[in-house]
Amino acid sequence: MAAAAEQRRLATVVEGWLGRPVLVIGDAMLDDWRFAESERLCREAPAPVLTLRRRISAAGGAANTAVNVAALGGRAVLVAPVGADVAGDELHDCLDRAGVWDRTVNQPGRPTPVKRRMLAGNQILLREDSGDPDDALDDDGVARLLTALDCATEELRAAAGGEAPTLVVCDYGLGALPAPVRAWLVAQRERYATVALDAHDLADWRGLAPTVVTPSFAEATRLLARAAGTRPAHATELHLDHPDGDPADGPSELTVGAAPGGLGPLHGTRHPDATGLTGNAGGLPGTHLTGNAGGVAGTGPAGGGTGPTGHGAGPVRGGVGPTGEPTPGEGRVAMTGDGLTVTGTGVTVNATAGEGVDRAVLAESRLAELRAHTGADVVAVTLDTEGAVVGGADGEPRRSHSTPVPASHAVGAGDAYLAAMTLALAADAPLPTAAQLAQLAATITVSDTGTCVCRREDLFAALDVPVDGAGHRSLVGADELAALVAEHRRASRSIVFTNGCFDVLHRGHVRYLEQARALGDLLVVAVNSDGSVRRLKGPDRPVNPVEDRIALLAALACVDHVVVFEEDSPAGLIETVRPDVYVKGGDYPPEMVPEGPLVRRLGGQVRTLGYVPDRSTSAIIDRIRSHTQEPQGDSSLTSKPS
Repeated sequence: MAAAAEQRRLATVVEGWLGRPVLVIGDAMLDDWRFAESERLCREAPAPVLTLRRRISAAGGAANTAVNVAALGGRAVLVAPVGADVAGDELHDCLDRAGVWDRTVNQPGRPTPVKRRMLAGNQILLREDSGDPDDALDDDGVARLLTALDCATEELRAAAGGEAPTLVVCDYGLGALPAPVRAWLVAQRERYATVALDAHDLADWRGLAPTVVTPSFAEATRLLARAAGTRPAHATELHLDHPDGDPADGPSELTVGAAPGGLGPLHGTRHPDATGLTGNAGGLPGTHLTGNAGGVAGTGPAGGGTGPTGHGAGPVRGGVGPTGEPTPGEGRVAMTGDGLTVTGTGVTVNATAGEGVDRAVLAESRLAELRAHTGADVVAVTLDTEGAVVGGADGEPRRSHSTPVPASHAVGAGDAYLAAMTLALAADAPLPTAAQLAQLAATITVSDTGTCVCRREDLFAALDVPVDGAGHRSLVGADELAALVAEHRRASRSIVFTNGCFDVLHRGHVRYLEQARALGDLLVVAVNSDGSVRRLKGPDRPVNPVEDRIALLAALACVDHVVVFEEDSPAGLIETVRPDVYVKGGDYPPEMVPEGPLVRRLGGQVRTLGYVPDRSTSAIIDRIRSHTQEPQGDSSLTSKPS
């Protein structure tokens, strides 16, 4: 029962973010997947000869974050520079199919970033990247991007009835967010209720004051190393050693061990299948990393992947950040037995100074500093296969965990994590709940090769909650109904409400409910509890228990939500729902409906719908009973004519 209650509580949060307005801005790219077969090696070199069998295009980077927001039930708008090229056209198609409001800005002469992966079986053989961070936006491109940002913000606000939208910033260092755009977003911060930031270089976003940041372990380490000169005095558990020179420019070393005057090294547990610490170049809980994060390490096989639950193939395994990958010279991670090295900006995590300390322990000990340096309310440090460490204002670290999968399954799983975390926080979910749903969203997307997208119905299925074909949760509790109705109202949906016992569902019921549904955008059906039915119909009713009755109603395509009420009258639920249309079955006029005055006082209208002749629960029960009666002088069963 406790587990079921917890699942319902999580499902309520998912229901609560339905229609939430979210503006995503950042580096959009196209993921190109090419699936091939190989049966022989070529004569020119020891390389496989590939025969292309299938090709898939998907939104990547910031575009995939927007796709995940839309798939999870949010109202997603994407603002990003996109090239006027074939890849850009394909990206527009991906956004249209996903239901994302495409407010991208064409940038002639600046190509759309593309990641092309060639696979044989389930193994990524090679990847070709196009799109250079040096392809900066010109002044006109920046001006048009800012105009698109401003217009999209107001468009979302208007569509949400004046509600301030949520902002998600996806900065992967590919040039979509130059200094003028960053400055605009910082200056306009008050226009957004919730702000989520996923950036390879968090130092570029000082002043944004985000609600949540989702750095990888490497990104968090780099920020701490750069900010070491200003780290809070109370953080004494671990310390940063810098060589001579400017710590912001030269190499820095983060030593895991006792700070000067501290109590000694911290202790923890190594990852069970790692020979040293496991590293991550931007990976969310999922891409197991014990090698070069850039992909091919130069010696031995290599694998690459993005997201929470990946596992590379071969002695050198690679992984990349939650929603994108480091640009050349940024965020590279090389794993050795001595520790974790982040090149480019020169940050080194030395594991030998604190034997046995793992990344989760390190991340937990530095959450307060990360919050201080980023200005974020919430920091989620992602740790690939080790899950994530999340901390908020209460100072209590929270862990989530994940399961290794092939790296080709985990590309973009971090986008799902970011989208779910953002939507949950925007819906005012408690931090532990948001972290739990974010990890769940990331984990359930990695069942197959391709760019990960978590759908709303996937979450409900994982929570074992029935949904209808549109991904709406059908069975809801009376205490959840108010929040659910509020979300539908924000989406400008008209609500039809009806109630009844629905003891033996029959053709008359189905026709009645279909007609009721046609009167609005969605239909809420309130069902009398078993006790209520007994009081209204007699001690021999109901024939079917409430669990069976609501399950059948929830299975009907015309029914959006089903709720049970204990009272004899649905007046309390009517006050909660405030329906636009209240429907009652019968041949009497609407003014004779007992609930009519209440509905009209609340601003709704009352409609009555006639029943199908000779189709009623009582008539069906009478016929069933007649079959069990044995007439005098005849042992055979007879029935009344129907």
